[in-house]
Amino acid sequence: MKILIVSHEYPPVGGGGANACMYLSKEYTRVGHDVTIVSVWFEGLPETENSGGVQIIRIRTKRKYKEHCSFSEMADYLCKAWPVIKRLQKEQRFDICQVFFGIPSGPVGYLLKKKYHLPYIIRFGGGDIPGFQDRFAFLYKLLGPFLKVIWNNADALVANSKGLKKLAEDFYDKRQIDIIYNGVDMEKFYPGNIKKSGLNDLNILFVSRLIERKGLQFVIPKLREIQEISHKNIHLTIVGDGPYRKELEKIAAENACTDMIRFEGQKDKSELLRYYQMADIFILPSRKEGMPNVVLEAMACGLPVVMTPCEGSCELIADNGIVTPIDTFAETLTKLCADEDLRKIMGQNSLTHIEKFFKWEIIGRRYINILEKTLQKGF
Repeated sequence: MKILIVSHEYPPVGGGGANACMYLSKEYTRVGHDVTIVSVWFEGLPETENSGGVQIIRIRTKRKYKEHCSFSEMADYLCKAWPVIKRLQKEQRFDICQVFFGIPSGPVGYLLKKKYHLPYIIRFGGGDIPGFQDRFAFLYKLLGPFLKVIWNNADALVANSKGLKKLAEDFYDKRQIDIIYNGVDMEKFYPGNIKKSGLNDLNILFVSRLIERKGLQFVIPKLREIQEISHKNIHLTIVGDGPYRKELEKIAAENACTDMIRFEGQKDKSELLRYYQMADIFILPSRKEGMPNVVLEAMACGLPVVMTPCEGSCELIADNGIVTPIDTFAETLTKLCADEDLRKIMGQNSLTHIEKFFKWEIIGRRYINILEKTLQKGF
């Protein structure tokens, strides 16, 4: 197959969805398919590049930050990418288009189908589904009718978790939505033997963008209490940056636990491994997710996980961690901090789950099956 992928984010730009886009494209080329990706340019990156057989074309837009972008920046990408994609379709005559995500790239898939009869599938990421992000509430309402047309004309719709599928169906239930999980690269994320600070030290790790819905504001005030009850020297390492960082630093100061927290800032993927390997527990007290890649990475490094019942939790957490509401999060975390044997058992179970269900080879195969079935319908 000649596969066109349209995504406004591709590493090192973007987050979990960009990561999935990269690994899926590698899986497609690994088994012999031709892949071209049209993404966004960022300072320091080449405008065109062949990476492991994947042809990457980056469009210069008004995007200011690697980690996030505004709706106007998404719209700018959409407008500037369309002429390039039209030219590419005329030159290369792709067999199928995979869209990451319904917003902003969905209209490209729709126009390609109407103009060139090119089938397209949409891979949802979370923020492209109405109801996921409060900041886009008005735009969701405004764009709702157009999104339904784009979804309805797609040849397949894919969500990466049961929770995300339900959110999508709450908005539009007239189409089948398949579920294919995210994966993790076990060559880049694996357990290590990094020496901890001290025998009684316990390192809790959080990795994600610092925004309000990630929930750290409910954990930080409880750190002293967790330390006193568990009889451990608790250290919370926060890897990531974002608009909520100053508020979190303020909360830490108000609760006299600044000395227990390390704000490490944003790190490249290549820098994350050592943080996972130095940790004892991974936490994600988030209100909403798609399928959190950071949890998969933590599992691949053999960590037990405590997370809220957000999207992805029922697929990721069984006997390898604990899912608990935010109002009992600190209590649950305290119990796990105090129980070393349970942490070891859960950490080993995390590795087992990754091996069975979340390797990219398995995930890529499932996407390829959908792409091939979509093409077969056209004959």
